[in-house]
Amino acid sequence: MINIDDDSININYRILTEQVNLTSNELDTKSTNEIVKIFCEADKEPQKAVENAIPEIINAIDEITLKLKSNGRLFYIGTGTSGRLGVLDASECPPTFCTDPDLVQGIIAGGVPSLTKSSESLEDVSEIAIADLKDRDFSNRDVLIGISASGRTPYVLAALNYSKSINALTISISSVPEFDSSLFNDIDIRLITGPEILAGSTRLKAGTATKMVLNIISTSIMIKLGKVYGNRMIDLSVSNEKLIDRAIGILFDIGSVNKETALQLLQQTNGSVKLSLLIALSGLDVIEAKQLLDDSKGNLRTALIKIKSD
Repeated sequence: MINIDDDSININYRILTEQVNLTSNELDTKSTNEIVKIFCEADKEPQKAVENAIPEIINAIDEITLKLKSNGRLFYIGTGTSGRLGVLDASECPPTFCTDPDLVQGIIAGGVPSLTKSSESLEDVSEIAIADLKDRDFSNRDVLIGISASGRTPYVLAALNYSKSINALTISISSVPEFDSSLFNDIDIRLITGPEILAGSTRLKAGTATKMVLNIISTSIMIKLGKVYGNRMIDLSVSNEKLIDRAIGILFDIGSVNKETALQLLQQTNGSVKLSLLIALSGLDVIEAKQLLDDSKGNLRTALIKIKSD
């Protein structure tokens, strides 16, 4: 039996993410063509919401980068769709950028089972969030991004409050204005996407905007950590045929080597595209190139500038 507090319910006031979208009234009577057009029009709003939050996103990227360069880690935390989006973004960092799995972590209320099964009841259990952070030795060296479309999820609010209380860098992502929800944070990213096509279904516009921002934040951080050269992923994990082909293509395009040489370089460097590129562009041997890369804090462009200046 669900316990409902009558005093907490005000049907005359709904936060933005729970309001009714007038453009999709009588949606169930629409043709497939009309439904798709309504969605296409509505999905322009997440892009606008992200653009309106550019200053906060820039601030978040720069501050997180400083923390990670000082041996900090980045954590996403959320429930339901928000939690899944955080786990997704975190899980894509190791294969895309060869990061340690501990560097960027996603926490969802209920853990791994909640990725495929509903666990809405856990959204209201504040204590679990703090325990989840403590289990990962979350400290003031780290960064927490709390994701809650409504800005009211107790699990996420507790995590934000705990993070702030220990002076960790604390960032929130929500889809409601400040008068709907006041959040404890250092950086407040508000993605105002308006009422959903299906009232309250924040896996739609709010989820889309959140996914866009997480993509921007994590990718930008990895660029600043030296895992990108030009617009190529040079720290990718060469673990299957597609990625081997991609690595060869990068070495061909940037290092101006043929396929045979590219494969030889990848074998010599244990599959490191970055180190292979440095050898191809500098003529150094593996040991010299590795030392130079270490001295350049893993940044290929910095290493190449040092060679040029020498």
